[in-house]
Amino acid sequence: METIRILFAEDDVNLGKVLTTYLTSKGFEVNHATNGEIAYESFCTNTFDICIIDVMMPLMDGFTLAQEIRKLDKKIPIIFLTAKNLQEDLIKGLTIGGDDYITKPFSIEVLLARIQALLRRTVKQQEPQEVIELGSILFDKKRQTLTIQGEEKRISTRETQLLEMLVDKKNDILERGYALKKIWGDDSFYNARNMDVYITKLRKYFKSEPRIQIINVHGTGFKFVM
Repeated sequence: METIRILFAEDDVNLGKVLTTYLTSKGFEVNHATNGEIAYESFCTNTFDICIIDVMMPLMDGFTLAQEIRKLDKKIPIIFLTAKNLQEDLIKGLTIGGDDYITKPFSIEVLLARIQALLRRTVKQQEPQEVIELGSILFDKKRQTLTIQGEEKRISTRETQLLEMLVDKKNDILERGYALKKIWGDDSFYNARNMDVYITKLRKYFKSEPRIQIINVHGTGFKFVM
């Protein structure tokens, strides 16, 4: 079983250390960010299974961070931590895409139970789909192949990663900067030109499938339209 990776955004250094140590002892991999901006950068460059976000943080508050994360990933579970027990905050947190809301002070055992409950409904229940039907074309992520009109074509690791991200955001925008940081590690001009080459290659692969288009969204990114 793969290790569950947690993005933990909390500006209270002492609380951050305590929770990080506890969750690590329970087998999780925890990335602790001390403000919202660091947390957002970390999310853009790493892969996580769940986010735990303090509402009151410097530079970028927890609600804003969650909204930015939701633009990139609509499914990842988000738990808010807050020192305020206000109904309007609870409603706001759930409305912008939070899955759970815990008021400080809280028991770390309760937090663990909430994490496990969310993961049972999301990560734990998701069977990885290795072969995806994209119109008449079969995409095998594990073997890194496309089967086009009965002929199997091997594609590169970068092509596989990029196509997987496009398919995950099917009919929605895959932001250019996000994809660059996830796959290439940074969004430099050189890497951006590199990605454009891979997009062109992917378009050629799907040329025989009229129901699929990979379109440019000016100034933002790409959309896999199916």
